[in-house]
Amino acid sequence: MPPRRRLTIGIAISGTLLVTAYAVLAALQIIVLNPLAAVPSATLREIHAEMARMGESPGIPVTIGILGLGVLLAGGLLALFAGRADATPFAAATAHLLMLVLGAPAYFVASFGPGMALADTFLISGADYVSWAFAHYATSGIALLALLGAIAIGSARSDPTKRAPATA
Repeated sequence: MPPRRRLTIGIAISGTLLVTAYAVLAALQIIVLNPLAAVPSATLREIHAEMARMGESPGIPVTIGILGLGVLLAGGLLALFAGRADATPFAAATAHLLMLVLGAPAYFVASFGPGMALADTFLISGADYVSWAFAHYATSGIALLALLGAIAIGSARSDPTKRAPATA
């Protein structure tokens, strides 16, 4: 296998693993850590029981569905880049960086319902009670900067006006 192809597949695998880790940690934050931090005097089982008693839901299926969609899309990108001989490392990197950028809005959407359910049940703020949310937003921000940098470098390299003139 040519080195460029190995690099493309390696980047696609790494990107998929990063997106998966992001989603798993986001789900752990939303489903377990934040409720425990928001209601420190109760166990997770007690929190969920009180939410059910008040007609609220911790939103686990929706949270997993939203975050799982990102993992499925990243896996699809991996299959795409592994299956195409003409795929480039640049394309694999930018596609997976974009997935990490989109992790922030996905995290917000996935956490909104469970946060509001906690707020309505326990008469507290619906905000994050654990600072791990910052890590998700920071990761997406860094991925955005890396994506913009990669696009700028890629467009500068492909700009024909930046190339040296042909010699006769």
